[in-house]
Amino acid sequence: MNRDPTLLGTVEDVSGATLRIKLGSGTVSGLSFIEGQGYRVGQVGGFVRIPLGFVNLYGVISQVGASAVPERLAALEEHGNRWMTVQLVGEGGPTSGFDRGISQFPTVGDPAHVVTEHDLKAIYGRPSDPRYVRVGQLASASSIPALVEIDKLVTRHSAVVGTTGSGKSTTVSGILTALSDSANYPAARILVIDIHGEYGRALSDRAAIFRISPDVSKGERPLYIPYWALTADELLPVILGSISDGGDRGAVLDRVLELKRQAITTTPRRGLAEDTLNVDAPTPFSVHRLWYELHCEMRATHFESAGSQSVASWALETDNSGSIVQPGSMMAGIPPRFRAPKDEKNDPEKIRLSRSPLNISRPIDGLGSKIRDTRFDFLLRPGPYCPDADGIVESDLDELLADWLGDARPVTILDLSGVPPSVQSELVGAVLRIVYDALFWARNIPEGGRERPLMVVLEEAHSYLGDNTGAAIAVRKIAKEGRKYGIGMMLVSQRPAEIDQTILSQCGTIFAMRLSNATDRGHVKGAASDNLDGLFAMLPILRTGEAIIVGEAVNLPIRTLIARPNPSRRPDSSDPKVVVPGDEEQGYEGPGGWNQDRGPSDYAEAVELWRSQRGRPDRVVVDERDSEGGGGAA
Repeated sequence: MNRDPTLLGTVEDVSGATLRIKLGSGTVSGLSFIEGQGYRVGQVGGFVRIPLGFVNLYGVISQVGASAVPERLAALEEHGNRWMTVQLVGEGGPTSGFDRGISQFPTVGDPAHVVTEHDLKAIYGRPSDPRYVRVGQLASASSIPALVEIDKLVTRHSAVVGTTGSGKSTTVSGILTALSDSANYPAARILVIDIHGEYGRALSDRAAIFRISPDVSKGERPLYIPYWALTADELLPVILGSISDGGDRGAVLDRVLELKRQAITTTPRRGLAEDTLNVDAPTPFSVHRLWYELHCEMRATHFESAGSQSVASWALETDNSGSIVQPGSMMAGIPPRFRAPKDEKNDPEKIRLSRSPLNISRPIDGLGSKIRDTRFDFLLRPGPYCPDADGIVESDLDELLADWLGDARPVTILDLSGVPPSVQSELVGAVLRIVYDALFWARNIPEGGRERPLMVVLEEAHSYLGDNTGAAIAVRKIAKEGRKYGIGMMLVSQRPAEIDQTILSQCGTIFAMRLSNATDRGHVKGAASDNLDGLFAMLPILRTGEAIIVGEAVNLPIRTLIARPNPSRRPDSSDPKVVVPGDEEQGYEGPGGWNQDRGPSDYAEAVELWRSQRGRPDRVVVDERDSEGGGGAA
């Protein structure tokens, strides 16, 4: 029998960071008790310690049994099940602490030991250190908190991935609650892109919430994304769709630049000059004037006798009394109604169609339709940021950035659930690009990201981060360069395989929850910084609310039970209850469930909410029981 109860066996094969360990004859696999604490010996995901003088090497068990036998010994081993494959991940000493990476390697015959709770506390046990935040506890040792390093979590990017119902949203809510704790981090700055409106409920007491249709009684504010803050490449696909890269596109951009130049001539703005102004400069201009002038240029008809195509010669349609039927309205997006062309032989009155070199009649008609569509008001009529016909605005970008990035509350939620799906990806990209540019140019002043870093949380990232989407281009830039300017991101997705692999590979820390799809697991494994095939093979069988955390923000890859926030802190993503449990004698007087008696249905209110685009009538009081046990949905 081994005198040292922690001894597992000896190192018999070293191949880079991969070790093969042969269990000793006296080692008993299964449950073993050391100093009164139970340990699962030889379990995949367990930790191994290899002493080398004053340094301990640490590794994670990735394979156990016959598959771990070195190939050249497979035919000779009578009991091939007494082998383990271990992946080295770091080292530590009594005074130096733990460091990722290996400075030296073990040799054949070196002893390997079980990592005890005492060892784990030396690696993870810093709950009082403000550089770390607690996200749960180790699955293998519930008394040890699972801590992640905030610096690397934020600036080196992260991803929370897992299938629907694995607990992603609850995990993210718990992390954001811990990071936005005013007692520990009073200057935290977090921006949440929430396309389903889930996080307002969980973070309402510490978040500024912006929605397209806000509930003012709850302190929500209207969401505005000023179209003139977008670059030309962002703006044209949103307002005009696809137009050629030739003369038509260039002519439209020339018109935009001229309108911006006229606007700064009327209202000079600091940082802008006519001789250096470009079409991408975030300068107010009137898209309504752009539409109106281009529409009239291509659609107007003129009296030939006037000898010109000026406004004075327009052939506007009139009624029998001579009154103009529809003069049009630039700001309302209503076009003037012109008389049809007329060229009859004996009629002295001849009406000609405008002669325009542009071939963008349909895109301009589409822009007029969007101006009239109230769903686009947050973009094309952005409240105090909406320019008048001369390009004058009530509020400038400094106030917008102060709302998004400088609010007294640590979290800002941009609820994009009301954004038309056709432009969702482009607008997510535009918002992120605006934020990135603002912090990039402010990098040397207190408002920049170097003095006050920003973490951007991208919920349901797979829906807009596919290859070459508008959002993917902006996020790719943040992923590659954001660290230098204090801009980090956290991706949240149930389909990591649909996310641009370049973006996913830049995530230094991964919270991998239950993933059943083999393609998704392959993408996560490929993006992880550690070679832990055996550990990632556990993803399909993880429990709800359980995660494998790997990467730079944790000292060792860990299997963690995520701490569930209280019901009021959980996002609005709970699974509906098909059968509602209750008192069998008294019944259950609450919402939901197939096992509840219901009266006649009245869908008039449902239609009202549908038409008004509101998710809940004001008079409804949500029963607290509808959030209990809802931590698993995402």
